Amino acid sequence: MVTPLLVTKLYIPLIRPELVPRPRLIKRLNAGLCRKLTLVSAPAGYGKTTLISEWLQQMDRPLTWISLDDGDNDPSRFLAYLAAALQRINSSWGQIVQELLCSPQPPAPTAMVAALINKVTADGSPFVLILDDYQLISVPSIHNALAFLLDNMPPPMHLVILSRADPPLALARLRARGELTEIRADDLRFTMDEAAVFFNEVMDLDLTRQQIAALESRTEGWIARLQLAGLSLQGLPGGDVASFIEAFAGSHRYVMD
Repeated sequence: MVTPLLVTKLYIPLIRPELVPRPRLIKRLNAGLCRKLTLVSAPAGYGKTTLISEWLQQMDRPLTWISLDDGDNDPSRFLAYLAAALQRINSSWGQIVQELLCSPQPPAPTAMVAALINKVTADGSPFVLILDDYQLISVPSIHNALAFLLDNMPPPMHLVILSRADPPLALARLRARGELTEIRADDLRFTMDEAAVFFNEVMDLDLTRQQIAALESRTEGWIARLQLAGLSLQGLPGGDVASFIEAFAGSHRYVMD
């Protein structure tokens, strides 16, 4: 029996007011909608969820979201969330999975995914499914079910996976077939212009181009470090800015925390 689902796991995260627009990445994400999979893979603090939330605000097609956690390593629970997420787009799509999950002897996960694929294909409406924090999934049967979905994906469907590590899927094959869009840590690093917007418009600091360049170099464009540097600089006496920037590195106490 599947335990009650937490509906907030199906909510798209809100965009924070300090968002820095990233049109260069939004353009790549839009171009990837004609492919099967978009993978956003980078360590914590690179702004994966923020980027996709910004993109989805501009989306002109139905979409649905699942925030995964350790408890979703149960195949039945994972499929129940998948069914619930798809029902937010079309109430009939997840019904077949729910019926199979409640049967005395539920079939294998791939069989339930096959039934879901047939149901979605019959409708034909384009939509996007986002799986956030996929690095928390470790059960092979769930990976196999997702691989089966990718191999047999309905034409109107697009899958987005956000993860701190690459999922154990056939990424090389998808890449070779032109069915994969990848956004990685190097792509997510803030450029000099994006860092300038962040420090001087979002954080309301009056830094020179040279100071921003120094911070961008020391943080390597990693948004978590940029934010910590900005927080440290707020309220700092003007004369101390230069010395702070000179000393700021991975050993700074906020970065260490």
